[in-house]
Amino acid sequence: MARALPQFVPSSTCFSCDVCCRFPEADSFLRPYFTQQEITDAIALGVPQSYFPDKSGSQIDLVEHVGGEGYLCPAFDAQSGRCGIYERRPLDCQLYPLALMWDQSGQDVLLGWDTKCPFMREAPSSSIRTYAEEVKKLLGSDAIIEQLVAHPRVIGRFQDDVIVLGKLSHLTTRLTQQRTDPRLRPLMASDAPTFAAALQCAHVLGADTPAAFAFPYHYMWTSVLSYWWMELNDTWFLFAKSPDGWFMPLPPLGPSSLDRAVEQAFRLMQQWNGSSPVSRIEHVMDVQKSSMSVEGIRFQPKDGDYLYSAAALASLVGDPYKSHRALCNRAAREHAIASEPYRASDQEGCLRLYRRWAAQKCHDNQDHVGKLLLEDAEQAHQFVFQKHDRMAVFGRVVSVNSEIVAYTFGYWLTPQTWCVLLEVADRSVPGLAQWVFRDTCRTALAQGAVSINAMDDAGLPGLRAAKLAYHPTTVLTTWIATRTTI
Repeated sequence: MARALPQFVPSSTCFSCDVCCRFPEADSFLRPYFTQQEITDAIALGVPQSYFPDKSGSQIDLVEHVGGEGYLCPAFDAQSGRCGIYERRPLDCQLYPLALMWDQSGQDVLLGWDTKCPFMREAPSSSIRTYAEEVKKLLGSDAIIEQLVAHPRVIGRFQDDVIVLGKLSHLTTRLTQQRTDPRLRPLMASDAPTFAAALQCAHVLGADTPAAFAFPYHYMWTSVLSYWWMELNDTWFLFAKSPDGWFMPLPPLGPSSLDRAVEQAFRLMQQWNGSSPVSRIEHVMDVQKSSMSVEGIRFQPKDGDYLYSAAALASLVGDPYKSHRALCNRAAREHAIASEPYRASDQEGCLRLYRRWAAQKCHDNQDHVGKLLLEDAEQAHQFVFQKHDRMAVFGRVVSVNSEIVAYTFGYWLTPQTWCVLLEVADRSVPGLAQWVFRDTCRTALAQGAVSINAMDDAGLPGLRAAKLAYHPTTVLTTWIATRTTI
């Protein structure tokens, strides 16, 4: 297949370059994005399919640079400086050192020149600008426009070190048409401070706040669902789009009337969803429910978060925890267990463990719903492995004989409440899950935690029994709000 875009930088320069195809972190946001067809082409040319976490389109997973620093694209040969799939490399690579990115507001698509390319460190020359104009015309072709509309993640976030060469108005228009509402912005890592500010304005954080009132809780699932947000009348609205339609995973966040914001939210969802019953607002707290008087609104209970005393679970003292202590002691007695902070190099080992753990759960007669949750969760776990540092999520890995047998990730909901976001332990090691949870609680307690939030049970009876066995201090009540059509 012929390349869609011409190459500007001479090949001789590329072969001697020590920048391209190399990355400082395993989860670098600069990793090339492959569309579904580009993934198929790469696999046909010998790139193992395991390097693509989502076969419908994803950034490629990197490999450690043996004998060097950082990480490499698995299609790249560091010794020869050549790409093994060059003739069929993805559009993302064909563009470089030009870059597609959103502007700082997330509203306009820009074409720029990445100054990380050693070929150009000064202001763009006239030849570069001429080349950029040629590329802009090619990017305006129907075929490439449709490719980018189908795979908008090819368009990266704004980068200060990319020199803007111009706006791509036609592409912006087509992408905006795909948005249900042009005021919607995709939820990105850079939105975490905005999310935090909205929480502060809404005054919702406290000892009994659900884990969902935190950025990592939602950003993790952008690997599975499409999350968007908008700000109207000083109120922050978070929306998610499922195959069935739009819903709100959180109530509106703002300093003004919740009733007015809820009215506005349901009006928007009705416009987008039509008569679909999917329109809803999740994780409504008791205090919010009691203050809502919107006509036609209905509430149904949602699985609530389990809260525990950090001190109690760190010590496991007394008869209520006798069986848990015994299992922790057995795991420690039978295995030399090591617990360390998660590092980027642990990603592959954690992913192998997740797949082993998921297979163990399925073997133990996991129900149909549970199996579907496991399939979605693999992408979310892998997303956390890659982006934990940008999400303010902290992880630990547990090893036996240098093999990762468990991992745990969490975040601070408040300075006194630690939320366990992910926790996986090899089910073939008796007592390991209990040992890991106690270790998590001890670490959190040492850092100032008063409460541990272990999230909800997803409606799974086995998980509910396991959480209740740890004697929660409370199970938070949350609600799903729906509204009859008026």
